[in-house]
Amino acid sequence: MPVAAVDYAHLRLTVTDIAVSRRFYDAVFGFDVLVEAPPADADQATKDQLAFVFGGVIYQFGGGVLGLRPVAPAGDRYDEDRVGLDHLSFAVPARSDLDDAAGLLDGLGIEHGGVKDIGSGFILEFRDPDNIALELFAPAAN
Repeated sequence: MPVAAVDYAHLRLTVTDIAVSRRFYDAVFGFDVLVEAPPADADQATKDQLAFVFGGVIYQFGGGVLGLRPVAPAGDRYDEDRVGLDHLSFAVPARSDLDDAAGLLDGLGIEHGGVKDIGSGFILEFRDPDNIALELFAPAAN
């Protein structure tokens, strides 16, 4: 009998620089922080308790939990044509949210592909500082 999974629990992305990645994800998404790595001067018990954060941050939002794990070597770059993640897509309620997001990305100087109609809905594609392919998806109006 197959595993009876009902949803995703979380997704964690490996990044090269947590400060750069946090600035990006905070500015673009503004997710609430669920847990983050303790400061360098934290006591050892706290560091041990939060070791699973790997020096990064875990965000919580309506769709679930997203973590950033800063363990990739400097200069490493994401490539969707290698084994692993192709892209990460976040849902938004409506096409107008994609237009608003495109404006936000423009204001932040983040390149994107513009809003595209894919038949079943609309997408807006862009990349994070480590070149991880991200997408926003809005369903077609019914």
